Amino acid sequence: MGIKLEISKMACSVSDTPALKDLPKVATDLKSQLEAFNPSCLRDVDTNEKIVLPSAEDVAQEKQHTALLQDLEHFQSSSLKKTETVEKNILPNAIDVATEKTQKSLFDGIEKFDSSQLKHTETQEKNPLPDKDVVAAEKQHQNLLDGVEHFDKTQMKHAHTEEKNPLPPMEAIEAEKEKNKFLNGIENFDPTKLKHTETCEKNPLPTKDVIEQEKTA
Repeated sequence: MGIKLEISKMACSVSDTPALKDLPKVATDLKSQLEAFNPSCLRDVDTNEKIVLPSAEDVAQEKQHTALLQDLEHFQSSSLKKTETVEKNILPNAIDVATEKTQKSLFDGIEKFDSSQLKHTETQEKNPLPDKDVVAAEKQHQNLLDGVEHFDKTQMKHAHTEEKNPLPPMEAIEAEKEKNKFLNGIENFDPTKLKHTETCEKNPLPTKDVIEQEKTA
């Protein structure tokens, strides 16, 4: 009985083995490279293990993160104070209410608008002609442009420009000298050269003849 069981197990194992055609195939060039591989061509290298130390900023961030976690772990809710939340409902003012009413009435008017109440109108396109003054001004402007564009330089005559710089007469020169002398006298006036004088106010009485003339008049 035991021999039959072993034979059946071997038969099962042989039947479970895949056939050669079902095995995965290796590419020809890869197969040839693997078969022709020579391990003596490998070079001996030393592996250097490097441990990069963190920077000062990384250390500071790590400390800050650790301190935050510790604070959260050891947080005591008994230290909290009880607070009451007050919910406020602010009423709109008179301006807001009036604005809301105006907008609502406008929307109601648009939604309930009756297009049947519209009257039929006809659009007339008018193109008024320019008056006489506008036509004359346009013609004058056009003639001016035509004269500038079609100007004939051959009709121009050669002219000599004479620059004249007439000298002033002797009277004007003397008057200018007197004026300058007068201005210089005012600008360079020395008040220390003035003499002290006393002003005497006189009020003469009228004579008999003047009085008689005044009476007669």
